[in-house]
Amino acid sequence: MIRIAVLGCGRIGAMHAYNIAAHPRATLTAVFDINAAVATEVAAKTGAKVLDSVAAVLADDEVDAVLIATSTDTHADILEACVAVGKPVLCEKPIDLSLARVNACAAKIAGSAVPIQLGFVRRFDPGHRAVRKAIEAGDLGEVHQVTITSRDPGLAPEAYLKVSGGIFRDMTIHDFDMARYMLGEEPVEVLATASRLVDPALMEQLGDYDTLVVTMKTASGKQAIITNSRRATYGYDQRVEVLGSKGMAISENRRPHGMTLHKADFTEQAEPLLNFFIERYSEAFDAEIDAFVDAIETGVAPEVGFEDGRLALVLAEAAMKSVAEGRMVRTSEVA
Repeated sequence: MIRIAVLGCGRIGAMHAYNIAAHPRATLTAVFDINAAVATEVAAKTGAKVLDSVAAVLADDEVDAVLIATSTDTHADILEACVAVGKPVLCEKPIDLSLARVNACAAKIAGSAVPIQLGFVRRFDPGHRAVRKAIEAGDLGEVHQVTITSRDPGLAPEAYLKVSGGIFRDMTIHDFDMARYMLGEEPVEVLATASRLVDPALMEQLGDYDTLVVTMKTASGKQAIITNSRRATYGYDQRVEVLGSKGMAISENRRPHGMTLHKADFTEQAEPLLNFFIERYSEAFDAEIDAFVDAIETGVAPEVGFEDGRLALVLAEAAMKSVAEGRMVRTSEVA
């Protein structure tokens, strides 16, 4: 059993803790949060022990690996500390809001063999992975276009938005990673446009946006188009489409079940879309822990690692620069 400690017991950290506690090849051995009450609550439900600091977690011989779900501004420091003591890491995205800090972190951990996995959970979604497998099998031929739709059911709380780093680093970063995953090549050109349509006053106050489109192109000409909105009144809208020279593959939205109702005065009435990311990607979150345990047990590098996190942030920076300057930006300008 791989003994894992979870740092940060907020919404996503607590979810990870419960998933680890239920895993057949892992055990939740310890938790830590600066809010001791939430850590104690998670511990009471899982049987894990509560430790009083990150240092205590890293010094504990009963901790084999660490999952970082603390505030974003602590990720890089904790990741470096974990690598220094040889403990494998699963770190929630982003590594940091500053690309310079991420680059410095990369330099500091360079050459280490300690497994580092990034929390780009959408790579582990069964539908998205099936699209990638169709690409790898040659079913689509040469990839030409990747179209990603990612729309939240509603704005996150204002307190969260204030520290999120903005929509490109917080929300679209998942889509940047998914575009790279499907394209199989690195985008080299980024053109983005962004608007304040959901809550213009709040977005203006935060210096952020709530509605955007990003178009990217690789050196060979492959294209990726991302559309984001902070509010889709019909539910959590998550779709991926890949067009190739031989065909197309689509990973669709998820509903509680697949039944549709047809009557005389309407057709295809269906349940609403799953309305929260933890529900929509529940299978993916489980598979993400599977992959982390596999990497630790086998010594094989995680399939989504530190460099994937860094390159997604490069695309976020390029998109923000594109919006600010009203032009196409080459990734080499920000990397």
